[in-house]
Amino acid sequence: MASACAWSVALVGLEGRIVEVEADIGAGLPRTVLVGLPDSALYQARDRCKAAVSNSGQEWPISLLTINLSPATLPKAGSHYDIAIVAAILAAQRVFPAEELRRTVLLGELGLDGRLRPVRGILPATLAAQQAGFTRVIVPLRQAGEAELVDGIEVFGIGSVTQLVAFLRGLPMPVVEPIDVVGEPAGKYANRRLDLADVVGQVEAKWACEVAAAGRHHMLFHGPPGVGKTMLAERVPGMLPDLDVHDALEVSAVHSLAGFNLADQLITRPPYSDPHHSASVASLVGGGQRMAKPGAISCAHKGVLFLDDSTEAQSIRFSCQPGCQFEACGSSRANRCLFTRVAAQYQCVAEAHPPRSLCNSVKGPRSKVS
Repeated sequence: MASACAWSVALVGLEGRIVEVEADIGAGLPRTVLVGLPDSALYQARDRCKAAVSNSGQEWPISLLTINLSPATLPKAGSHYDIAIVAAILAAQRVFPAEELRRTVLLGELGLDGRLRPVRGILPATLAAQQAGFTRVIVPLRQAGEAELVDGIEVFGIGSVTQLVAFLRGLPMPVVEPIDVVGEPAGKYANRRLDLADVVGQVEAKWACEVAAAGRHHMLFHGPPGVGKTMLAERVPGMLPDLDVHDALEVSAVHSLAGFNLADQLITRPPYSDPHHSASVASLVGGGQRMAKPGAISCAHKGVLFLDDSTEAQSIRFSCQPGCQFEACGSSRANRCLFTRVAAQYQCVAEAHPPRSLCNSVKGPRSKVS
């Protein structure tokens, strides 16, 4: 009988909490028990990890294997615990010294062939590990650049279980073709700097944009379709200054948690988010059963949120109110007694159309704006 432990990170919004992954090989019939409030994706890690270990030339325990995710009262979600589970099991089998896992956080999903797959939330998880005092983090090879954006922690990119074993044994790592990161590039609108000087006419509207950008004021455009409201709103982020290091890390962490590809660089420009006026509350606020995913509002953190035809969508008005007032938005689950808080400090630029007839001019768009 033997036991060992490894460490990973549970993400609750942008807050990361260290999770200790314990593996115990004891006497009993051959089976694998996974405890610690895992969700469906994490519970299926038993089968993924067993196939990955077997296909990597290592042996899976042929007795009772108990895997505990501590703290046991914290709900855990996602597949990024796979590599930590495998590391704890192999350390319990003395494949490599268990001391090699001290002060080390492991993040990554395993394929059946033993290769590590990219996961979302690498940047906020690395930030949590660094703030918790860990000195090393092991991540999928193609996401090592994203983890290296955090100072004060050593980052190692691993492509497979065989490379992990060789690395912890101090041996040369075999060549493995890594799995690339798939996702929409983050900050694509922020990198496209549109100049307000390109707008012909609209002198008063351009002056209003300059005043709003200088004081980070919210703004409402009112006018018929086609007069340039969207064109002006798209140029507001170009007048804002670059983000400082702290804000850039925070904005990049939000986009990493949302599943965007950071391409190994911080988002240094204020982001721009323009959800459709028919967007649902869930797509605006974000959320999820356990591991919350930021919505369009949080993706505009430290940037500009443009609401097209905002007065016609009740869900947009109600969803944006917490962000405008409290600079944060979140979602709660009654069955888990858990509230997820995600940053949402943004500059809101809304637009509205005039009433179609004089009959409803009294109850037009302006009467819906508070």
